[in-house]
Amino acid sequence: SMLNVTEEVKAGKIQLPKEIFQSLSSQMARVVVMVLNTQQLGTFEEVNQMGQVLDDTVVGITVGETSISGLRDPVQLTFTHRQLPHSITPQCVFWDPSKGQAGGWSSSGCVTQPGDNGTVCPCDHLTFFTLLLNPALDESTTQPLIAVATAGCGVAMAFSIFTIAFCIFLRCRFRSEETLRINLGLHVNLMGSLLLLNLAFLLNSGLSGGTQPGTCKVLGGFTHYCLLCCFTWMGLEACHLYLLFVKVLGTYIHHYLAKLCLVGWGFPVLVVGVAGVIGSYGEYSIQTVDHQVIAHLCWITSKYLLVHYITNCGYFGLIFLFNMAVFGVVTQKSCCLQGTRAVQGDCTAWKVALVAVGLFCLLGATWALALLTHGTSSVPVLYLFTILNSFQGRFFIFIWLVILYYPKTKESTGSLSHIIKHDKTTTVSQ
Repeated sequence: SMLNVTEEVKAGKIQLPKEIFQSLSSQMARVVVMVLNTQQLGTFEEVNQMGQVLDDTVVGITVGETSISGLRDPVQLTFTHRQLPHSITPQCVFWDPSKGQAGGWSSSGCVTQPGDNGTVCPCDHLTFFTLLLNPALDESTTQPLIAVATAGCGVAMAFSIFTIAFCIFLRCRFRSEETLRINLGLHVNLMGSLLLLNLAFLLNSGLSGGTQPGTCKVLGGFTHYCLLCCFTWMGLEACHLYLLFVKVLGTYIHHYLAKLCLVGWGFPVLVVGVAGVIGSYGEYSIQTVDHQVIAHLCWITSKYLLVHYITNCGYFGLIFLFNMAVFGVVTQKSCCLQGTRAVQGDCTAWKVALVAVGLFCLLGATWALALLTHGTSSVPVLYLFTILNSFQGRFFIFIWLVILYYPKTKESTGSLSHIIKHDKTTTVSQ
């Protein structure tokens, strides 16, 4: 007898249109409204979900025994909440079991109508609904970020070229000191990978909007290759530091630098080759929560995000953990040497601190900020990540190398200004 039904629930209210009941074949139908707590159930969890479910609440609606979709007069769901901060954007979504491997949230068929004390969600079907609270990402946020990143990449490329030229100059000047030449050779390769990564980003931001599919795939693969080279050379820098300060290079390695180059530049080729064979690269669109495209990139497509999470996020996570472990060991070793007066020259507290900061940048610690960009406070972290990462390995490392490598005297040699005694009078410096 009631063709327009309104039910008050914890999350607000639900209004079912006449169309649902008029389409039923029987005179009676069971209307079921389920209000579920996602934390208690442990369900409705999307892989790499950025937004938060409002009050951990999901509302499920069924009428009769059949699936109802394609309604001309939509179902009206009203989610009540306090006034949301400007950094949060609400989004009406439903659970789509066919999305991804385990299901995920989708907004297809739903419209978001935000208000001060609630959000109305008109949807053209019945299923499980909720309101996602997403960190705001709009054109006013992304355009300044892109401008900062572009300017930072231009500055970083200049300092990368300066640093490479400076390292080559020192390698030519001190040809007789093999350890110093290996150290500088490692720095040259790391800076070369950073230079290529900046170049790939600039090409990507400048050409991806109107490129052909084939060209975009090549550019996406090149960008991915440069990023993996950058991570790999950070790991090789850490390996070399470990050998230098813990093992003290007690064993001579034939063609040491050439073997590192084979790993640093060759391993990413294998990864990119496999990813390219399965068709991972193409146009990737950065969208707002209301699906407005604000940027195009040639990168790993949305269909193959698992490739991104494994080859980039997972790979960097392993490199970062290893590098930070080596950083801790090297710092502890340096402090012990300073305490036992095993340090020669004019090494002071400020220089030790400078060494620590330089190593921190050299091993890619600023990249870890990318792991903090998922959440309600991600916009400030995005700016911090963009600014610091533009200078990481470029400006900071350039200044660090100039101060610690030049001028080089007979009493103090190497970038760390530490001399480690091993056995009798064996000394190694970087």
